[in-house]
Amino acid sequence: MVLPYTFLFLAIILEVVGTLFLRDTDGFTKMIPNLVVVFSYATSFYFLSLTFQHISVSVAYAIWSGVGIVLIAILGAIKYQEFPSLLVSFGILLIVTGVILVLSNTVN
Repeated sequence: MVLPYTFLFLAIILEVVGTLFLRDTDGFTKMIPNLVVVFSYATSFYFLSLTFQHISVSVAYAIWSGVGIVLIAILGAIKYQEFPSLLVSFGILLIVTGVILVLSNTVN
């Protein structure tokens, strides 16, 4: 069961990289960021599809999107100085709680 979660971890990291570089594409006018975004998203979806062979779509997608949201919030604050408000931070904390609940019910 380790391999599907490895695929899921890779899918999350690649999606986060793609999302972080999306702003740098400047409306898809800059070649290097464009290539990073396209490669990252395509590879992320590939690994996510491998994950779906072993983990249900609802569980895998909940973890993928939830962890991605949290990482983007943290890395967006670092890279772009975009700090979430208190209410948004509370919402992100609820997402973290949801991911923990999903994981605790699926990982043996």
